[in-house]
Amino acid sequence: MRKKVTVVGAGFVGSTCAHWIAAKQLADVVLIDIFEGVAKGKALDLSQAGPVEGYDVSITGSSDYADAANSDVVILTSGAPRKPGMTREDLVAVNADITAQNIEAIKATSPNA
Repeated sequence: MRKKVTVVGAGFVGSTCAHWIAAKQLADVVLIDIFEGVAKGKALDLSQAGPVEGYDVSITGSSDYADAANSDVVILTSGAPRKPGMTREDLVAVNADITAQNIEAIKATSPNA
């Protein structure tokens, strides 16, 4: 059975990670993003590129951590961008909270990742 990798955050870094994992056929991929439809759209693009690029892995996009269940590896790329007037310390605090929430959600669905 093929391994399963979940990438949390379907922005530039997350979608690039998913692309390379798929292109190298390292594992099936689940893209998770809080914005409904973003991960689904990127997963569809990556899936449709598979026959052209010569890879055959399952690529799923979702905003539901249940789809990440039993992942072997989880890559966290999610985070908020810095807003005008926000210090780096403010950004670290915001992203620490985001990371903690992601870890709790993943721990519930993929405790062995």
